[in-house]
Amino acid sequence: MPGVIIILFVLLVAIPVGFLMTMTLVAGVLGWTVQSEVDAAYLGTEDYALAHPAADPTA
Repeated sequence: MPGVIIILFVLLVAIPVGFLMTMTLVAGVLGWTVQSEVDAAYLGTEDYALAHPAADPTA
């Protein structure tokens, strides 16, 4: 019976939580690495102004 509880814990808690934490890290690293390239591509557009309201010279 303890083996069943351990297997259920791993399947229902440990694996999903580990996956979500890993993907959060991957998303953070990906966003950090492409941020300057995306900002340069959208500089001067409404999308850039919405993402960076403090950088808007008309405000």
